[in-house]
Amino acid sequence: FFFFFFFALPPIMLGQAVVVLRGPTPPPPPTSTRTLQSTRGSRTRRTRTSGGTRKTLLSHRPLPLPLPIQRRCRRLRCRALESRTEKFLSDLEKESELALAKRDEEKRRKTEELEGIQDELDALYEVTFRGKELKRIASVTSAEDFRKLGKEDPEAFKDLMDVLREKDAKVWKDLQTKSHTLSLKKMELEAWLKEEQAREAVAEEEEEEEEEGASAEGFLLGSQAGEANIVCVVGFERFNLSLYKKVAKDLSKRSAGRIRLQVFSDQDIELHPEKVQSALKDSCDIFFGSLLFDYDTVTWLAEQVADIPVRFVFESDLSLMSMTQVGSFTMAMKDPGKKAGPPPAVKKILSLFGSGREEDRMVGYLSMLKFGPKLLKYLPGQKVRHLRNWLNVYNYWNQAGSSNVSSMFTLIVNEYVQKMSDVEMEQVTEMPSQGCIHPATGEIFETPAKYMEWYNKAGPLAGTGAPKVAILLYRKHVLTEQQYILQLIRHFEQDGLIPVPIFINGVEAHTVVRDILTTKYEKDRGSLKKGFVEVDAIVSTIGFPLVGGPAGSIEAGRQSEVSKEILQSKNVPYVVAAPLLIQDIESWDRMGMTGLQSIVLYALPELDGAIDTVAIGGLVADDIFLIPERVKRLTSRLHKWISLRNKPNKDSKVAVLLYGFPPGVGATGTAALLNVPNSLVSLLKTLKDEGYDVGSIPDDLNGDDIIEMIRSLDNPRAISAGAAAVNEIGEKRMEKLGGSVSASEVSPAQLRDWLTFPRSWGPTEWGPIPFLPDASILAQKVESQWGNLGNPSHLSVSGEGNYVVSGLQFGNVWIGVQPLLGVEGDPMRLLFERDLTPHPQYAAFYSWLQNGFEADAVLHFGTHGTVEWLPGSPVGNTGLSWSDVLLGNLPNIYVYTANNPSESIIAKRRGYGTIVSHNVPPYGRSGLYKQLAILKDLISDFREDPVSSAMLKETIVDTMAAAGLYADCPYTEEKPKITVSDLEDIADSDFIGYMNRVFTYLQVVENRLFSEGLHVIGRAPDEEGMYKYLSAYFGDRMPDDLVKAICQAKGEHTVEQILERYGQAEAPTTSISEEVETALSIRNLLMKNTEETRSLVRALNGEYIPSVAGGDLLRDGPGVLPTGRNIHALDPYRMPSEAAFQRGTSAAKQIIAQHQDQNNGEFPETCAVALWGLDSIKTKGDAVAIVLHLVGAKTERDSTGRIARFELIPLAELGRPRIDVVCNMSGIFRDTFQNVVDLLDDLFARAAESDEPLEMNFIRKHTEEMAAKGIDRGTSRLFSNPSGDYGSMVNERVGSSNWEDGTELGDTWVSRNAFSYGKGGEKGNARPEVLESLLKTTDRVVQEIDSVEYGLTDIQEYYANTGALRKAAETARNSTGRKGKVGCSIVECFGEETSPKELEDVLRMEYRSKLLNPKWADAMVSQGSGGAYEISVRMTSLLGWNATADFESDFVYDQAIETYVDNEEVAEALKKANPQAFANILKRSIEAARRGFWNADEEQIEKLTEMYNEMDKLLEGVD
Repeated sequence: FFFFFFFALPPIMLGQAVVVLRGPTPPPPPTSTRTLQSTRGSRTRRTRTSGGTRKTLLSHRPLPLPLPIQRRCRRLRCRALESRTEKFLSDLEKESELALAKRDEEKRRKTEELEGIQDELDALYEVTFRGKELKRIASVTSAEDFRKLGKEDPEAFKDLMDVLREKDAKVWKDLQTKSHTLSLKKMELEAWLKEEQAREAVAEEEEEEEEEGASAEGFLLGSQAGEANIVCVVGFERFNLSLYKKVAKDLSKRSAGRIRLQVFSDQDIELHPEKVQSALKDSCDIFFGSLLFDYDTVTWLAEQVADIPVRFVFESDLSLMSMTQVGSFTMAMKDPGKKAGPPPAVKKILSLFGSGREEDRMVGYLSMLKFGPKLLKYLPGQKVRHLRNWLNVYNYWNQAGSSNVSSMFTLIVNEYVQKMSDVEMEQVTEMPSQGCIHPATGEIFETPAKYMEWYNKAGPLAGTGAPKVAILLYRKHVLTEQQYILQLIRHFEQDGLIPVPIFINGVEAHTVVRDILTTKYEKDRGSLKKGFVEVDAIVSTIGFPLVGGPAGSIEAGRQSEVSKEILQSKNVPYVVAAPLLIQDIESWDRMGMTGLQSIVLYALPELDGAIDTVAIGGLVADDIFLIPERVKRLTSRLHKWISLRNKPNKDSKVAVLLYGFPPGVGATGTAALLNVPNSLVSLLKTLKDEGYDVGSIPDDLNGDDIIEMIRSLDNPRAISAGAAAVNEIGEKRMEKLGGSVSASEVSPAQLRDWLTFPRSWGPTEWGPIPFLPDASILAQKVESQWGNLGNPSHLSVSGEGNYVVSGLQFGNVWIGVQPLLGVEGDPMRLLFERDLTPHPQYAAFYSWLQNGFEADAVLHFGTHGTVEWLPGSPVGNTGLSWSDVLLGNLPNIYVYTANNPSESIIAKRRGYGTIVSHNVPPYGRSGLYKQLAILKDLISDFREDPVSSAMLKETIVDTMAAAGLYADCPYTEEKPKITVSDLEDIADSDFIGYMNRVFTYLQVVENRLFSEGLHVIGRAPDEEGMYKYLSAYFGDRMPDDLVKAICQAKGEHTVEQILERYGQAEAPTTSISEEVETALSIRNLLMKNTEETRSLVRALNGEYIPSVAGGDLLRDGPGVLPTGRNIHALDPYRMPSEAAFQRGTSAAKQIIAQHQDQNNGEFPETCAVALWGLDSIKTKGDAVAIVLHLVGAKTERDSTGRIARFELIPLAELGRPRIDVVCNMSGIFRDTFQNVVDLLDDLFARAAESDEPLEMNFIRKHTEEMAAKGIDRGTSRLFSNPSGDYGSMVNERVGSSNWEDGTELGDTWVSRNAFSYGKGGEKGNARPEVLESLLKTTDRVVQEIDSVEYGLTDIQEYYANTGALRKAAETARNSTGRKGKVGCSIVECFGEETSPKELEDVLRMEYRSKLLNPKWADAMVSQGSGGAYEISVRMTSLLGWNATADFESDFVYDQAIETYVDNEEVAEALKKANPQAFANILKRSIEAARRGFWNADEEQIEKLTEMYNEMDKLLEGVD
C-alpha cells in the first residue's frame, strides 16, 4: 500500500538537484526464497555491458561547521511537531480498535437492513397480486416469483400487468413507485457489502502473503552468515562520495571485516563497468543506490542488481526505485486487478501532513517520511515492519553525516543479514528540515524572524539599513558542510547586502517564500506564518522550479502558475544563482553550460519568471568551489534592482537603445513587427505620467522626428570634430522636441580603465577557473584585435582620438543607437567569431552608459539588438563574456515581440534581459488585386457558362501571362505555358479543368494571411484591428457578421447578448456559444495591450514581471495573451510533444510521398532538415518529429513523461528504407536543446550500427561508404556553426554585395556549418568531409515556417540557410555527375493545412500576397520609417533567393518597381520616411538586373540608376 502513495506523488524528492532522465522497463523483482548462503557463488554471470553518458558528479570533502552548530544539530528535534505527532499516535492507537469495531457494527447493521428491504419487497408483491383474478393468471407471492415469471413466461407476465393496470390503476402505480425505490436501496446495500467482502478478501490475501514472506525470510533475519557484502552506487550525490568511503573503512574496522561496503559512482559504471559488475555479482547481499537518473546507468543497474535479495534505492529514476526490495515490502507494481491504495489508517496519517493544497503535497510527504516509522508501529503485519525499516533507512540517509550513514548500513545488516550486536548503531542525529544559519554564530534559527532578531543585535551589517536578501540554500549542502555556503553569506555582507540564508530540502521552496518571507509591497499578509521576515529580493541557489524544486521539474509548466501567483504577491526580483553541480568549472569555461545543467539553472526557473541567472561556482574534481567574481556580479546587480525600487522616479536615469543594423539600408530606429517611432512616443508619455523626468516633450511629439534627429547624429564630419560639434547638430529642432543632443567623448585611457579589473584581484576573487586573467585582459584583447585604442581608423573616433558616444536626451532619459559591431563592409563579423571582441567604440558606448551617464537601467527597444550575441560563453556568462562585461550591473529591460521566444532566450540568458513582450500587428488577408482580381472575375464568368463564354479564353490566357501566373499554375509539366494560338488544340474539357485549378489557386492566394503593418507598444486594437485578429483566428469557424458584432460590442456584453444581437439567441448551438465565449475572452485580452507600457514601468521600478510562454495567437491560442510579460520557452525534455510527434510524422509521410511523386517512386536517400530554435519552441518539436519519422524512429518516455530515448522502429514495421538525415541546426537550437542533440546523435549511431540491408538503411550505407574512405566519425549528422557562434554569414555577404555567384554562397554556408555536435566530446568538432559526403547524397531539403509574421520572404535567415544549403547540396551532387535541382519541401505549420509545398511555389505565393500586394504595401507605407525598412528588407531577400535558389522572379521585380518606384506618391512617401531604405530598393533592383536575375530593359535600368545616384547624393548631404 505504501507504493500507492509513494508513486502517486512526483518521484523526485527532497534535497538534491536532480531530474528524471529516463526509466527503462526493469525485470520483475526476485521472488526466490533462497538463503543468502545458498546463493553465494551460484548466481548467473550476465554479459557485461558498458553504458552511459558521462555525467559530472558531485563530491566534497567536508569542511567542519563551527562546533556549536554541530551540537545544535543534535539537540534540535522539531519539538512542536513531535509533540503533535505523539498526541496523534496515542489517539490513533485508540481509534484503530474503535474503527474495526465500528466497521463490524456497520456491516451487521447493513446486512439486517438488506434483509428488511427484501421482506418489504416480498410483502409488496404478495399484497398486490393476491386477487383471485390475478391468481388465475399466475401465483406471485414474492419478488423472486415476480422476477421468474417475467423471465420464464413473458406472455403471462404481460397479461398479469395489463389486468392489474385495468383493474386498479392506483395499485399498479404504487407498485411501480415503491418497488423501484426499494430496489434502488437494495442495490446500494448489496454494492456496499460486496465491496466490503472484496476488501476483506484482499486483506486476507495480503496477510497470507506477509505470513509466507515472514516464513520465507526467517532464514535471512538472524542468519549466522559470517559477513555482509554491501555495494553502494551514488549518482548526483557525488559530493558525498568521500563520506561513504570513510564510512566503509569505519564499518570494516568496527565489524572486524564482517561488513564489507564497496562504494562507486555512476561515473565508475561508464569508465570501469567491470569493477562495479564484479562487486555486484560477488556474493552481494545488499544493494544501495541514490540519485541515479542517467538512462544507460539505470538500464545497466536494473539488470545487474535483479538477483540481489535486499535493495534500497532512493530518489532515483522511478523504474530503478521500483526495484526496491526490503523483506516482503517492495515498490514493484502490484498485479493487475489487486486492490491498490493505502488503508484508512495510512490515509489518516497522510492527511495530517501538509496544508491540503495541491502544490504542498511534497512538503506533507516530507513530514510523512520523517514520522512514518513511529506511526507505522500501530499497523500490523511483517510488511509494515519492513516499510518501517525502509523509512528508518531513508531517514538516516536524508539526515546525512558519517554517524548517520554508518548507523544506516548497520541497521540494514542487523535486520536483513545478521545481528551484529557488537557493532554499535546510534539513533539518527537529526537537523531541522529548515532554518537559518550564519558563520558568525553556532545557532540554528528556527525562523527568519529569530535570525533577524539575532542579526539586528550582532550581525555584521546590523543597524546599517542595508537591503535584505533571502537566500534559499540546499539543506544537504549545509548538512555536508559545503564550504561555499558560508563564503557566499560573507560575500553578500562584504557587498553591502544583509543575507537571510534559509536552508531547505528543495521541495518546499515555495512554502518558504509564500509563508515566511514578505516584502513591503505585499498587500495581503493573511497567509503568513509566525516568524516571517521582510526582504527586498529573493535568491535561490537551488534552481529548478520554485514549486517542488527537483520534484517540481516533472510538472513545472502546471505548477508555474502557482509560483507566479506567489512571486507576484511578493513583487520583488526573483533571481537564481547557484553553483554548477552537474558539470565542472573547466567544461563551463571551455564550452559553456550544457545539457541538464542549463535546464536546472535557466529553463525551469524561467517558467516562474526568474531573472538574471548567475552561475556562482561549480565543481572542481569532487569539490564545490565558489567564484567570488561571479558572486560580485550577482550582488552588484541585486543592488541595482533594489535601488530602482527605492529611488524616486524623477531621479532615475534610463538609457533607451535603438538599433541601426545593417547600416546604410534605413534600419536605424526599426525593430521586428514594432513601430519604433510611435512606440517611443508612447513610452516617453507613459514615463512622464509616472513621474520620470523626460524633459519638456510636447503633447504632439512626433516619433519620426526623433528618429530623423538620431540619424542625423551619424555625421562623420561632426564626429571627427568631437562631441561639441555633434551637440550643435539640430539644436533648434531638439528644442521643439523638448530635449537636447547629448554627445560625450571617451578617451582611450578612460576606456582602458573601465575595461580593467581591480589590479588586486587574484585567485581569491577569480576562484579555480582554468587560468588567472590579467587585470587588463579585456583591453589587451580589444587592442590585439583592432589595434591601439584611439586609432583614427576606428569607428566614431574624433580627431583627438577619443570615442564619441552620441544620443538624444529628454530629461533623465537618454536615447541612442546601438553601435555597429565591426568594421565597415563586414559589420556583423563579430557575431560569428567567438575569439573576437567588440569594436572599441562599441565597448566605449556601453561602458559610458554604466560609468559616464550612470544609468540606473537600460531599455533595449525591440527585437533585437546585438549585445547579447557578443563573444563569450554560449550559456552561463563568465567574467570574460563580453555581454556580461558591457552590461555590467545594469538592469536590462528588453522589449521583445511575443512570438519570438527563441531569440528572447539569448537576451535573457546572455544579456540578463527581463523581457517585456509586445503583441504582433493585426492579421490581414491578401485578397486579389490588379491582374489577379481581373483574372478571377474572368474565370468565374467562364466557369458559369463555358460554351457561351468561350470568347473569354483568349483574354484569360493573356491575363495569366501578364500576371506571370504560368509559373504558379503550369498547364502541364511538358507545356507549362499556353498562348492564344494553342487554344485551338486544347479540348474544352481540358481547358475547363485547367481553369478550375487556377481558380482554386487564386482562392488560396486571396485568403492567405499576412501581418498588416506594425505594432505600437501599449496600444489596444481599434474595432478594425480587433476584427482582423478575430477573423484570422476563427476563419471559417465563425460567420463574418458575428465577428463584427463581437468587435462592436462593449466589454460588459455577455455571450447571450452577442448572440441576440446577431439573431441566434433563441437556439444557439453549444459550439457557437463556446466560440463566442472564446472570442470575447480574446477580445478582452487584446484590449490589455496597455499592459505592455505598464509592465515596462513596473520593470523600471524593479518589480516582478510575470512569465508566460512565448508564441502567437493563431498557432498557440489565447494562452499567449495578454502581452507585457516575461516570455519563456519550453521544457526541452518534453520535445517533441505528443501532438508535435503526430504532426511531424504526418508531414514526413507527405514529404516522402511528394518526393516519390516527382522521382518515379524512388525514396530520397538523404534529406537535410532545418532544426531551428524558434519553430521548435513554438511547435514543440514538429521538425524533430519529421527527422524521427524519416529515420524510422519513435520517442520513448520515462515514467514522468519526459523523453529519454529515440527508439528505432523495426524495418518490418516501418515498411520502407531508413532515410538518412542531415540536421542543420541553428545556434539557438544547438544551445537550447542539447539533450535533444545528444538523443539524436545516439539514434544515428545506433541506426548506423543496425544489422540491416544497405538498401533498406541509407544511414548505415552512407556511414560505411565514409568509413571505406577513411573519414572519421561518419555517424555525425547534426551540424551547426562553431560553438558559441551564430549564423551562416550568407546574408551578410548578400547584404554587402560581396559575392560572385550562388555557388560561392553555398560554399560559405558549408564553411560555417561543418561543425558536428553530439554525445561525449562532440561539441563543435570540424567535420567538413562528413558534411560534404552527405550533401552529395542529399535529394531534398526540408524547412518549417512557424508563423504568419515570418515567412520565407520576410527575413533573410531563410535564404541564408535553407537556400544556401540547397545550393551547397546541388554543387556537391554535381561534383559526382548528378545533375538537376535538389527538392525543397516547405512545411507551413501555423495553420490547419500542413501539406509540404515546393520552395518556388511558396515563394511565388508569398510575394503575391505580401510584397506585390497593394493592401500590404499601403499598410507598410503608412508605418513611416519602419514600414519603409520592411519593404527594403524584402527586396534584399529577393536577391538572396535569386542567388541561392535560382528563383525566377521577373514578375516580382516588375510589379515591385511599379508599386514602390513608379508610383510617385508611394515613392515620395518612402523617400521622406526613410531615404536609406528607398535607396536600397533601387540598389537591389539594379543589382538584380546586372547579375541577370531580372530581365529589365535598358531604359528601366537607366531610370533606376539615375534615381539611385540622386538618392546617394541626398544621403551624402544629409545634415
